[in-house]
Amino acid sequence: MDFPAALHYDIAAQVWVEPLADGSMRVGVTALGVKLSGEFFMCRPKPVGQVLERGRSMAVAELAKSIVSITAPLSGEVVEVNALLVQEPERIHLDCWGSGWVLRLRPSQWAAECQALVHGDAVPAAMAEHARLFLTDLNAADHGV
Repeated sequence: MDFPAALHYDIAAQVWVEPLADGSMRVGVTALGVKLSGEFFMCRPKPVGQVLERGRSMAVAELAKSIVSITAPLSGEVVEVNALLVQEPERIHLDCWGSGWVLRLRPSQWAAECQALVHGDAVPAAMAEHARLFLTDLNAADHGV
């Protein structure tokens, strides 16, 4: 699985951050996050103007077997939501790095919070470890551990 090098990643939340030229950040779900979650049947991001806190919900998604919260990788104000997701929530799993982005925000603490994101050469190993831990947890749950 490839992970675009220009992005920053919140490994635990399985979301990516793309710094844009205007200082805002586009945010979406990683390919690994999509693979682990399954198909998206609905995605409702927080509205424009909403102030997000890192580690709190930035969107609610309906998956095949559950409703989950997508966690914000950064604190800041929502400045745009992906309107395409209203009619085509499957965009997230069809094109998670492109047209399936969730929202764009203006970060309030980028300098401090970017330190918690993984970037560059460390990404593949961090993603592989997350997948391994996730699958270990699933296997343990399936066996009543």
